Amino acid sequence: MGKQNKTAISPTRAEDYPEWYQQVVRAADLAEPSPVRGCMVIKPWGYSIWENIQRVLDGMFKATGHQNAYFPLFIPMSFLQKEAEHVEGFAKECAVVTHHRLETGADGNLVPAGALDEPLIVRPTSETIIGAMFQKWVQSYRDLPLLINQWANVVRWEMRTRLFLRTTEFLWQEGHTVHATAEEAQEETRRMLDVYVDFAERYLAVPVLKGEKTESERFPGAVSTYAIEGMMQDGKALQMGTSHFLGQNFAKASDIRFQDESGGTAYAWTTSWGVSTRLVGGLIMTHSDDDGLVLPPRIAPAHIVILPIVHKDEVRGQVLEYCERLAAELRALQYDQRPLQVELDAREGRGGEKMWSWIKKGVPIWLEAGPRDIAADAVFVGRRDRGPQARVSQPRAEFVGSVLTQLDEIQNGLFERARAFRDQHTVRIDSKDAFYAFFTPANAEKPEIHGGFAECHWSGDPAVEEAVKADLNVTIRCIPLDGQEEAGTCVISGKRSKRRVVFGKAY
Repeated sequence: MGKQNKTAISPTRAEDYPEWYQQVVRAADLAEPSPVRGCMVIKPWGYSIWENIQRVLDGMFKATGHQNAYFPLFIPMSFLQKEAEHVEGFAKECAVVTHHRLETGADGNLVPAGALDEPLIVRPTSETIIGAMFQKWVQSYRDLPLLINQWANVVRWEMRTRLFLRTTEFLWQEGHTVHATAEEAQEETRRMLDVYVDFAERYLAVPVLKGEKTESERFPGAVSTYAIEGMMQDGKALQMGTSHFLGQNFAKASDIRFQDESGGTAYAWTTSWGVSTRLVGGLIMTHSDDDGLVLPPRIAPAHIVILPIVHKDEVRGQVLEYCERLAAELRALQYDQRPLQVELDAREGRGGEKMWSWIKKGVPIWLEAGPRDIAADAVFVGRRDRGPQARVSQPRAEFVGSVLTQLDEIQNGLFERARAFRDQHTVRIDSKDAFYAFFTPANAEKPEIHGGFAECHWSGDPAVEEAVKADLNVTIRCIPLDGQEEAGTCVISGKRSKRRVVFGKAY
């Protein structure tokens, strides 16, 4: 990047937020569109972030008693039809396989040869196929609870796609559990929601609201749906994880019954819950700036990059040796229960260009070391949570001794900065005019970053949801679980209300 540019990413967030997002993904080399419309190729740096998300969440799931399994990608159409709300909710998003086997046609082109006896749905979610297996596995109360998770891909036919946030195929985990009582299943639903809150805040450094979805936003076929919602830097909400209490709906559809302790037969109670590669999109939009990606250390593929500064060939060996010893010293340290991840960038090229490439990739700390630094047994330290000009010289031993503290400072600082932003853009609104003004951009042709979360009274009338969605593209993001009952009147209809809900625009 040339010095004449003020920022590494163009346009900036304020100039064109959607395009800024695409440019950050490109500059950080996270992913790119695939030849298949609506799908993406996740590149090594982006996939490493997802691997770290998997690693941490997988440990959390196993710590709460869950085991991993894998279920088929293809679901018979008749399975999806067993639960009426479920099939209605997903029908428009389904990809359908109708034929098998290819053969060469008369014109020399490949053509499908045989029609399937029953069309197969490419997995949009797995409740029905997993339910068919649970029906075989659950016979007695002694088989319960059954706590299963799978890491998989799913396909939902999307018309408008955006890398990580909404693609036709994406990666996720989906937990599916079976319980003897409604109380146990409800407890599981809330426990896994809390796991997601803990992960989002401690690892992604994203403050989230947790709450229940309204009926119109509920997972198809669920009795109740809970979600975590983060605020992005344009004031929009991103649903970052969901947990569903399915009641007995899917158990009845799949005939999941068990012999209870009294010898009678009862339908089981089930749950499902999941997060996806959308978390990477949330990470980008919560923390990144006009110089590129910003990564919290606990989820970053690399914590530190070392940049040898070599202006003359005769000092190359000395500089590389110093940098390699420093890398080894740092890799011997543990941060958040894994060895410190250190990159040594010994590629040829100008030091400034290499530095900016790592800034755009979001590495929390970068170090420069050249002959002058070696003579002083020091390093030149840059931190991604500070401006690129805020680099300082630090004695090598002092840096090594403080690096874990510095990483914690970055992690905690990113969370506090994001929480301050969310709090600044969360308002209580009690009049319809103020509500419409809050969610209406000043420039309708090119909306700038505006709005946020509005805490407002709502009577429970779905007509209010329909109206504000049609007028403003605003929805109720959640009914906060920590909200207090408070008498009031609905901000739109004027009807009596018992509590406030959170309205917002969303991805």
